Amino acid sequence: MIIGALLGEGWAAMRANRMRTLLTMLGMVFGVGSVIMMLAIGQGAQLMVNESIASMGSNLFIVLSGSTSAGGLRQGSGTVPTLTLDDAQAIGELTEIASVAPNLPNNAQLIYASNNWSTQVLGTTPAFFDVREWPVVSGEAFKDSDVRSATRVLLMGQTVVRNLFGDENPVGKMVRVKNSPFLVLGILAAKGQSLDGRDQDDTVFVPITTAQRQLFGNQFPGMVRSIMVKAKSAEVMAKAEQGMTELLKIRHRIHIGQENDFSVRNLAAVAQAAASTTEAMSTMLGAIASVSLLVGGIGIMNIMLVSVTERIREIGIRMAIGARTRDILLQFLFEAVMISLAGSFIGAVLGVACAYFFSQYNDTLVVVTLSSVFLSFGVAAAVGVFFGFYPARKAANLKPIEALRYQ
Repeated sequence: MIIGALLGEGWAAMRANRMRTLLTMLGMVFGVGSVIMMLAIGQGAQLMVNESIASMGSNLFIVLSGSTSAGGLRQGSGTVPTLTLDDAQAIGELTEIASVAPNLPNNAQLIYASNNWSTQVLGTTPAFFDVREWPVVSGEAFKDSDVRSATRVLLMGQTVVRNLFGDENPVGKMVRVKNSPFLVLGILAAKGQSLDGRDQDDTVFVPITTAQRQLFGNQFPGMVRSIMVKAKSAEVMAKAEQGMTELLKIRHRIHIGQENDFSVRNLAAVAQAAASTTEAMSTMLGAIASVSLLVGGIGIMNIMLVSVTERIREIGIRMAIGARTRDILLQFLFEAVMISLAGSFIGAVLGVACAYFFSQYNDTLVVVTLSSVFLSFGVAAAVGVFFGFYPARKAANLKPIEALRYQ
């Protein structure tokens, strides 16, 4: 009953000064709207990074071949073929390792009927699809027997299928890769973008021996560009990295003090760093937008102080007919909270609408969650209470006689 009366009085006070109330609410409208929009953009970016991380697989390492120097200039990792299929087999025998897949990538033009498409061709082994946790959704993967016999078969990513075949099912069809006929065995599930923005589905996969002997050639038989390695669990990642490094040093006859002719990269650590960076960015965006809530709160306190000054005689009359200090305090406190929450509601609607408009206009993923909306409402209510308390207390501490005499 008391709350109903307080809400009624607050609503009457807001209606009596519509323009002033609207202008006061604008601070909370833009504050809550900007918080929701910034959190939606940040959480959308975080979701995209998490999806990219999930598409990579779990507990992954990539072993890259060495670098070369020419004229005093050092090239990047992978410019010298120092890794072999035998290295991959030896790594796979370590107790901490679950699966190993050697890789030999290159680009090639694919032709089917009147269509053609330039894409990455990756020579690898069947273990690659276990390492990357990449299932075949149509047809089947090539087998170890295809690797041993260097069979001309391939698997296609979704982007290649779409651009080369359109709506036609490519399984069982023949395509030409560098003028050599290849049988399409299957289609892989969609993976999306990688952490570096590359379309992972714009790739075809062939047996690594086929890539070495028939497509790209290899002046060093058995050499590969990189090796993908999957550890058995996250707990053994450090031990697995140490084991691979020591094993390759022994196999490549690298002595103490010599520079390694390979590099081992922990992709899980890279992914975690990217996720942490995106999470920090999301938090920073929310914090920056929250400053506008503070500005809105200051506006509420300013207007409530003006309201108290204008209504001193009203306060005196209320006290004279029996209103207690607590009643006056709650009356003005409820008015501040009502202004704050009304502005928050409008701001929430505006923030959600702007977030989805931003998503459509910039083709960017945004994620509006109920938690961000409730958080904004909760902060807005707290701002209303915090900045409304001082004016409300000032009104409650007025002496009835002085209030009635006020002109």
